[in-house]
Parts: sequence; structure tokens; C-alpha cells
Amino acid sequence: MTTIPDDQLYKNAARAKGRVVVITGGANGIGKETALTFAKHGAKVVIGDLDVSGGEAVVAEIKRKGGNAAFTRCDVLNWDNQVALFDLALSSFGSVDIVCAIAGLTETGNAAQGSLTFENGKPQPPQLKTLQVNLVGVFYTCHLAVYHLQQNRTANDCKSLILMGSMSSWQSIPGGPQYSASKHAVLGLMRSLHMTLEPERIRTAVVHPWFADTAIVPTVVKVALAGIPLTPVSRIAGAVFYAALDADASSDGAPWLLPDDGPVFLLPQEKLTTGVYGLINTRAERAKGVVQSAKLTVAFFRDIARIIGPLRLLIIVAAAASVAYSRI
Repeated sequence: MTTIPDDQLYKNAARAKGRVVVITGGANGIGKETALTFAKHGAKVVIGDLDVSGGEAVVAEIKRKGGNAAFTRCDVLNWDNQVALFDLALSSFGSVDIVCAIAGLTETGNAAQGSLTFENGKPQPPQLKTLQVNLVGVFYTCHLAVYHLQQNRTANDCKSLILMGSMSSWQSIPGGPQYSASKHAVLGLMRSLHMTLEPERIRTAVVHPWFADTAIVPTVVKVALAGIPLTPVSRIAGAVFYAALDADASSDGAPWLLPDDGPVFLLPQEKLTTGVYGLINTRAERAKGVVQSAKLTVAFFRDIARIIGPLRLLIIVAAAASVAYSRI
């Protein structure tokens, strides 16, 4: 585990200049601080949030300081709203470089906590809004992000997808089954996406903060945590900033932990390497190699077709296949 002191969180700040950053939940709390941080270092920020006045205020603050930003109302559970958010990035600034899925919700309802609601004598399904916002909403964001981050690539671009986890991704919260389950799932989602996005030069990460003094933390929880140091919001935003812009490939796909009010920890990708897990890892790496080879082969023939023309390429491939078949 590597410690990242505060003065190192912005060492890659020069890479932020001119990047287009899409942020869900950017009107308040961690999302707001993340938007202001990127804008401060020259990024163009596009914010989506349900809080219209808050989102517009963040954009006004960025513009007042000489930055570039845009806002649209966005319910992350509304697919059309999310499509509109990415469309706004394209129409305003021409690309999507970094996506930060920060919108989230604290535990709501009483799912799996021992009580039922009845209607006409029949038990009703639980309200799962927390799970939907924190997981389905994040999936919507990722679905759009993976597409847009692969468009209009250049040799020196910087493409990243950063998700917001929690320390409850590692240590579940009693009485918070939806929140705990969703944050565990976000970590698993990032790990899965990393395997396919790494060959495409798209960074992935999850940032896992301890409780911070934001609106998402209920007052009763803040009272219970009285006297216990909270994680500074500015440090969480700094971790998002660092994770998105770090040029070191070894940190790609890694979790970034803020377990208290101390510095950020970079946790290496953990792998079980003994017994059957070692065999699974070996086969997984072999499969990744096959996929990469197939992509290179397709790219080779695409380039050849562009140079000599598709018809000539087809004739050459057919002739080669005929010769190979005649030797069998």
C-alpha cells in the first residue's frame, strides 16, 4: 500500500488543462469540490445534478474565476437525462475525456431490516432507491462513458473513468444493506471494466472515502460520529483528480482509500494466486492476450485495406487461403 501525501495529489495537474470532465452529482459536496478542482487546473467541466440552483452556482463560480463549465439537470436514474449530459459535453466542448460518477444516495427505506409493508393483506416490495441510484445510475454513466471515451482518440490523450466508492466497499455498515451492497458492487464494476478498458488506454479507479461532512451523511450519523475525525472533502476531490490524471500504469484499476482524516492510500490490485485462483489468473491473462492479438490483427488488415483497397485485400486473402488449403 502506497501513501499519497497531499502535496503529491496535484503533481499531474498540467495534464488537466483542456480536458473535458463530466461529473454526476457535481452541485454539492464531493462532486462540487471535484468540479472546482478540475476547473482550477484548466479543465472544462460539465456537471449533471438534480440540484439546479446548486449546479448553476458551481458553474457561475467556475466562470467567475475564468474557467469553462456547463450544467444540466440530471437524474442519474433517467437514461435520457444522462444522454443529455454527455451530449452537453460534446456540444459545449467537443469531447469527453474524464468521467467522474459521483452522484450517490445514503441509505433509505427499510429493505432487509425485519419489517414489511402490507397492502390488501399482501407484503409489498421494499423501496430500493439507494441501490438504484448508487448502482443502476452508475451503470448508466459507465455505459455512456465507455462509448464516448473511445471516440476521437489521439496518441497523447488522457481518458479516465473514476467511480465513487466508500470505505463500506470494504467494511459493511450495520443497518445499511443497500448502501453497503451498492458500494461493494461499484468496486466489482470497476475491476471488471478495468480488464477491458486497460488495453484501450482508458484509466479506471474507485475512490473510497470514510465519512465526510457532506449532505449525503444523515444528521443522526453525524451526531453518532461526533468527536471522530472525518475525511476532508478537499482531499477526496484530490484523490479523484490524482486517480484520473496519474500517468503511472501501475495505479490503473486500483482502489484509492481514505480510511480516516489522514492521507490517501493507493491499494495495489489484489490477486489470489494460490491453488485454483492461480490457474484462473493465468487463463485470464492468456485470454486477454488473445483478445489483444485479435484487435491488432483486425487493425492490421484495416490499415492494409485503406492502403491497397478492400477488393485487392480480399483477392490476396482468398489466394492465400487457397494456397494454404491446397497444402493440407
